[in-house]
Amino acid sequence: MQRTLLATKIHNCTLTAANIAYVGSISIDSVLLEAAGMVPYEQVHVVNVNNGERLITYTIPAVAHSGAIELNGAAARLGAPGDRIIIMAYAQFSTQELDGFSPTVVFVDHDNQITEVRPAQHERSKALCAT
Repeated sequence: MQRTLLATKIHNCTLTAANIAYVGSISIDSVLLEAAGMVPYEQVHVVNVNNGERLITYTIPAVAHSGAIELNGAAARLGAPGDRIIIMAYAQFSTQELDGFSPTVVFVDHDNQITEVRPAQHERSKALCAT
């Protein structure tokens, strides 16, 4: 059996631009993409913390160390510069691959510069499973 789990996310980053005239996708600083283990053209889910909008699109690399996080095309209508967003990528896992797996979380500052990269914390999940 295959299960779909969160593989990685860039948590609480700042949207830097919304380009309606661009042909789709989300541009992400290539350093952030690499730190998250995401690749160009990978499908991602984007959640806008400010307005609750959610969308599915694909990644394209932006200039390294630029801090750029830009919604492009029609998706640009779902956010405004300054909005806080979460970018998540999922992967398929076999039951055997689940043992010990933990997603990667990339934390950034207000300028989308990496402050920490770590496995997701899931102590609450463990506690719920034990009851």
